[in-house]
Amino acid sequence: MFRGHKWPHHRVALAVKIRFGVGLGADTAPDRLAPIVDRLESSGVDSLWFSELVYSPAVDPVVGMAYALARTTRLKVGTSVAVLPGRHPVLVAKQLASLAAVAPKRVLPVFGLRSAIPAEREVFVVPDGERAAVFDESLRVLRAALVEDSASFTGRYFTVNEASVLPRPNPPLDIWLAGSAPGAFRRIGALGDGWLGSFLTPEEARAGRAAIERAAAQAGRQIDPDHFGISLAVAEGDLPPELAAAARKRRPDVDPAELIAAGWDRLHRQLDAYIDAGLTKFVIRPAGLAPIDGFLDRFVTELIARQN
Repeated sequence: MFRGHKWPHHRVALAVKIRFGVGLGADTAPDRLAPIVDRLESSGVDSLWFSELVYSPAVDPVVGMAYALARTTRLKVGTSVAVLPGRHPVLVAKQLASLAAVAPKRVLPVFGLRSAIPAEREVFVVPDGERAAVFDESLRVLRAALVEDSASFTGRYFTVNEASVLPRPNPPLDIWLAGSAPGAFRRIGALGDGWLGSFLTPEEARAGRAAIERAAAQAGRQIDPDHFGISLAVAEGDLPPELAAAARKRRPDVDPAELIAAGWDRLHRQLDAYIDAGLTKFVIRPAGLAPIDGFLDRFVTELIARQN
């Protein structure tokens, strides 16, 4: 995982792959998953991303990924994002290793610090005030369990003796992380293989990438140039008031129109700015209650041709 990359620090426009994946929201019930997966596979969409939304109809991310992988031969699947602190990292490693054995090179795990839904945070139990420290240690145990023949670890929160998680993923899994606080950037640089941000303007994303690259350099590492991404929402037409209010609550200092695209033309302009800022991976999700079929039609029409 801690590979010594030879990429230069400056942008190499032709070396990076721009990709777009579909993000599923809280309103996508499990019984609607089959036609969505089949449509994405047949249309050549790069990836499908499952959000961790415990108290919603949305399918559990690991269950959803397994189901989608079993129905497809090409589609990649990811989490956007799953919570790691509050889970035992060896059990998470076993789940990921099993998925990667079923579908090599098609599993894209992204982990975050806590649930975005306050009511769900009680489900992921960690000692008060120590969630960030638990996250860091969980990542070290997770990585050791995924890559070592017999992983042993003694820390403040976890003790693991000769853990053997088989089959080991080949090639090794890249572990991407979410977050936009200074501590998150340090963690990604030191322990992650990529970044999936959210609710950030292009300039904030540019600054975030630079902070991660600095943290990686300080840790003697380098993140692949095309391992920087963001999750974006697109609405059909004007932003519904409830969406604007939710964005304003999340980021009271930013105009909601900068965070949620009001229409596909606006999304294209936002994408141009994020690509200029050094981001190349995009999880696009529908904003509001627009029919998923219509969203998928527009996604295929608007974005497949933008991939290189």
